[in-house]
Amino acid sequence: MTLLIVSFFLATVYAAILFFYLKGWRACPEWRIPEGFEPDIQVSVIIPARNEAVNIGACLQAIAAGSYPPGLLEIIVVDDFSDDDTAETVLQWREGKNSPVVRLIRLSDLSPAGAGKKKALETGIAAATGTLIVTTDADCVAPEDWLRWVVLRFASGGKQVMLLAAPVAFRHEQNLFQRFQSLDFLGLMGITGAGIQTGFQQMGNGANLAFYKAVFEEVGGYAGNGDLASGDDMFLIRKINRRYPAGIFFLKNAAATVLTQAKPDVRSFFQQRLRWGTKNAAFPEWPVRLVLLAVFLFCWSILINGALAPAGKPVIFITLLFQLVVKAAADYFFLREMCRFFNREDLLRWFVPCFFLHTLYIPLVGTASLFFKKYDWKGRRVR
Repeated sequence: MTLLIVSFFLATVYAAILFFYLKGWRACPEWRIPEGFEPDIQVSVIIPARNEAVNIGACLQAIAAGSYPPGLLEIIVVDDFSDDDTAETVLQWREGKNSPVVRLIRLSDLSPAGAGKKKALETGIAAATGTLIVTTDADCVAPEDWLRWVVLRFASGGKQVMLLAAPVAFRHEQNLFQRFQSLDFLGLMGITGAGIQTGFQQMGNGANLAFYKAVFEEVGGYAGNGDLASGDDMFLIRKINRRYPAGIFFLKNAAATVLTQAKPDVRSFFQQRLRWGTKNAAFPEWPVRLVLLAVFLFCWSILINGALAPAGKPVIFITLLFQLVVKAAADYFFLREMCRFFNREDLLRWFVPCFFLHTLYIPLVGTASLFFKKYDWKGRRVR
């Protein structure tokens, strides 16, 4: 009986959580570039890269071909001890006559040498000449007006905007598993925007993040969490939020979305999510931790009831059916909002199988992150 009561309670809480995020997302203002807007801020785009020879060329080409004035833009690629031709690819890349400056920094050339994404970002930011720092990943492709959107939001907000989180999405999905990741990630973008808008939680993705260089230096950069391989984005957001409680914003516009690729297989996906699990330390607020716990326990209760249902007790089957209906309805209405906004309604055709994958993914990967403390990241074994 206790299990049934808890199951009904968790289902209700889950629906309330998604309704809260949906309401917060809708309250988040959508930005437009006004006619005649001309940016005047010097921007440095920092791209940490490790073993990205296959992707870095397309990343550079997309940024260089963008609409931001090349005279106000520099691109800094920081090679993090790559084992492939990443550095050589950057050196061989030829920008056009009116393209921005592209600089390469090799961490292996520095003394004392450091490694890791945070070290790469710190090094690139230290060398940057721009007032505004924008970070992205080497496997990402940015839209044409990307930097204009980012700079517009800073210019419109004046000194109020200290850090800007912007959307990231997947593209070119080839199978059900990648479409599941894409739907899951769109949901995460909705939670990101809603969390920042409501002030409930501050989060973002380093593949599309912008902040003032002076603010980064003021809060001490990544000092204090350099021992973790992941979380460069989340920990920095938390630091800046503590210093400027009203200074974190989300750029809500589909045209500002940076695109990347979903993981090709279960193993690489599992390793990615274990790495992301280290970011949980960036959520000290007990309400956010309670939300994460509630979702985790709700999905586990579905699995437990699913295992008990074949025993033939009708009440367990009814409880399981109620949970599945509540979760499916809440997930669908929330994801439909995200898919419509990001022009990916095609993904909704895959909602049903993705729904079941998500119901398995949350408890299984969440539990694994409690026990597996080592993972592989770009050829490195990280603890």
